[in-house]
Amino acid sequence: MTDKKVWLITGAGRGMGADIAKAALTAGHAVVATGRNTGTVTAALGQDDDLLAVKLDVTDPADAEAAVQAALRRFGRIDVLVNNAGIAPVPPSLREVTAELFDKTVAVNLKGPLRLTALAAEHMTEGGTVINISSTASLHAVPSTVVYAAAKAGLNALTKAAAAEYGPRGIRVNAIVCGTFHTDSFHHGKSLEVQEDLAANVGLRRIASADEIVGTALFLASEASAYLSGELVVLDGG
Repeated sequence: MTDKKVWLITGAGRGMGADIAKAALTAGHAVVATGRNTGTVTAALGQDDDLLAVKLDVTDPADAEAAVQAALRRFGRIDVLVNNAGIAPVPPSLREVTAELFDKTVAVNLKGPLRLTALAAEHMTEGGTVINISSTASLHAVPSTVVYAAAKAGLNALTKAAAAEYGPRGIRVNAIVCGTFHTDSFHHGKSLEVQEDLAANVGLRRIASADEIVGTALFLASEASAYLSGELVVLDGG
């Protein structure tokens, strides 16, 4: 096993964030698992000496600072930051994109990760890693994903800019650009017929499960990817 690292993961109360947190713990790392409700985080991850559940609304600057400080108090450092928390509201049209929808979508998907990256990187040493969870919507936008796609495209740009800024300190920044994968909201918003149509357009002819993102996250946080930085790793099943 690689040396024990301290991971700070946003949106860790369910879905991909919870799966990444579980995998990091299983691999022997320490995890600061954050979410808007610590009860949800604890329910998803259970109890572990190497687990700290912390309340974090990524749109709140005070919460972001408090989460970083909580990680430092408990574990003394931050080695890996996973900017996973995100929202993807679907506006009916450009005309119907409200200021509130726009501001909240950008705040969660872009402004929050930028702030957390800056705060966490201050306490990272050589070998530190930032992993941003992006989306193929950022590369292939359609009207229904317009604000989400724009925010994730900004996250892609942030990934490259942060990699350039922190690279001289030996800190790597990469993004996982995820295709469609199974989530509660995916099943709630898509009929079985639509799901089958989406799967038919994937090279592997299926939709990914959230835990299939985990291996790439572990790779990007490990020494196996020590020379990989500023990259958008597209994980879309072909």
